Amino acid sequence: MASIMLDDIKHETVDLETIPVEEVFQQLKCSPQGLTTEDGNQRLQMFGANKLEEKQESKLLKFLGFMWNPLSWVMESAAIMAIALANGGGKPPDWQDFVGIVVLLIINSTISFIEENNAGNAAAALMAGLAPKTKVLRDGKWSEEEAAISVPGDIISVKLGDIIPADARLLEGDPLKIDQSALTGESLPVTKNPGDQVFSGSTCKQGEIEVVVIATGVHTFFGKAAHLVDSTNNVGHFQKVLTSIGNFCICSIAVGIVIEIIVMYPVQHRPYRSGIDNLLVLLIGGIPIAMPTVLSVGIGYVT
Repeated sequence: MASIMLDDIKHETVDLETIPVEEVFQQLKCSPQGLTTEDGNQRLQMFGANKLEEKQESKLLKFLGFMWNPLSWVMESAAIMAIALANGGGKPPDWQDFVGIVVLLIINSTISFIEENNAGNAAAALMAGLAPKTKVLRDGKWSEEEAAISVPGDIISVKLGDIIPADARLLEGDPLKIDQSALTGESLPVTKNPGDQVFSGSTCKQGEIEVVVIATGVHTFFGKAAHLVDSTNNVGHFQKVLTSIGNFCICSIAVGIVIEIIVMYPVQHRPYRSGIDNLLVLLIGGIPIAMPTVLSVGIGYVT
């Protein structure tokens, strides 16, 4: 029966955030004296470690990804044209344009990669700010353990300067001052009274009290927010605007190339190489390859 109840806790079918603390103990099948080591290990197997999973991605693939978009495709086509098509009229391939386009693509991708990587580092730093250690009551004794082993039902001691290792409910004691600005945006510490909930990742600024853990890992408020951000597929308005501008440029250039080919060759009877050079100018000059990067960096500095 106990395993069935704990399974309900795992699937979040029981509201442990608002029910009285006495009922929290009943639902979690625990007591103010804490869990035994055996219970803790069993719950660790059921609920998983109290940490957030970090996705490992290839830096090289991430860098190359900034060269895989419609604007870059046009520039890459121009680079191929510069060495594959611009070799008539007794002249060698246009290596100068080819090198210039490749360098431009690399510079643009490097700036975009650095900006994106800095954002990723900020997220990693935030995750690193989660409590590495915690003081937990197991087998009737207090000991300092890795926060990753915390499970629902654990009794944890929180004092000034501690980072809350998991979502928890306050037990009997004096009110706490909790800084949860990183989670909620509140500029000042908030007062938490016995029975109130505290979130993983928040910091105790005043007081000392014992708490009972009600959620760990991805089931915490912080974990849900991180998962929501990581799993969203919605395209932002800024990205939609950039895509619209890019599509407009590509369509305009496509129409311009068709018109220019008709005018240069059937009408004006220009030499092959002269026409290719003009088409390269239209391709390279008409694509705002650095526009997404410039706007992103500029807005980042303004905000």
